[in-house]
Amino acid sequence: MQKLPHHYSVSAWSATDGHVELTSEGLTSIESAAPAEFGGPGDRWSPETLLVAAVADCFILTFKAIARASKLDWVSLSCSVDGVLDRVEGATRFTEFTLHVKLEPAPGTDEQKALRLLEKSEQSCLITKSLNGSTVLHAEIKKPNQ
Repeated sequence: MQKLPHHYSVSAWSATDGHVELTSEGLTSIESAAPAEFGGPGDRWSPETLLVAAVADCFILTFKAIARASKLDWVSLSCSVDGVLDRVEGATRFTEFTLHVKLEPAPGTDEQKALRLLEKSEQSCLITKSLNGSTVLHAEIKKPNQ
């Protein structure tokens, strides 16, 4: 890892009609639009889905780093996230992120250790630590051939 602080830059552009184009140097651009819930087309990534995706992505990347450092052998990890957007004290914001996580450890792996590392990953994810909404983790250890 490079020395902190890290800096990330993204640019957004849109005309009066249509999508928003998101760009960042060295990356493929992304088109976004308002979600259907806000009158958008519902066929593109939105700020809301990108934020929820960032929670899922960060959880998996955090777990990978923690598992590597802890020498935990594993086969696969999936994470789906449900984000709740609500109005609180006159402001619309995300109030909760529920992570549904399924880990398939390598045969012979200590399942309690795996569960502890999943919990540590949820507590260590820099994206959720940067947000005001609470996070809830539902972790499941997947048995082989399940």
